[in-house]
Amino acid sequence: MIEDERFDGEVVDTSVVFHGRVWDVRSDVVRYGDGEIVRDYVDHTGAAAVVAIDDEERVLLIQQYRHPIRHRDWEIPAGLLDVAGETPAETARRELAEEVDLAAGSLEPLVSLFTSPGGSDEIVHVFLARDLVQLSAHERTDEEADIVAQWVPLADVVGAILAGAVRNGILISGVLAAAERLRRDDLAG
Repeated sequence: MIEDERFDGEVVDTSVVFHGRVWDVRSDVVRYGDGEIVRDYVDHTGAAAVVAIDDEERVLLIQQYRHPIRHRDWEIPAGLLDVAGETPAETARRELAEEVDLAAGSLEPLVSLFTSPGGSDEIVHVFLARDLVQLSAHERTDEEADIVAQWVPLADVVGAILAGAVRNGILISGVLAAAERLRRDDLAG
């Protein structure tokens, strides 16, 4: 089995070169091999995301405006790990309630991914949510105010991924991992 290998190069200097409202940009000087390298990257809080699948094997997708890409892209519910002491699973449950008014009777880890390891230290923990229960509507603001939620058959989402019709990396990783998990569950069945 292959596995990513942790490597902690000696950081000889670090500074925040941009302080943002959600995350910062940091510049590190790292001793590497016989020299030093400078790397600028987004210093990110991390996030949790949820692939919510109902009893009909439909996935709950949301569509919302994302300014950096100038698209209303299809996504899975997700949010920042920005509450002190909250675990990724607790964040996933909170975001499921806040973004789509659902609670999960079953929530299990699915996959964790580095979203852009050359430019950000962001890690997203994706969970598979099942046994879903509808909650009362949550108040939404800003780009969440006009979220479109849609239940889509899992096979159709996989087809959209493979056709290049959806390009959100967290959705792609989470849905493909969920499809494989369900396939393996069926085989073990």
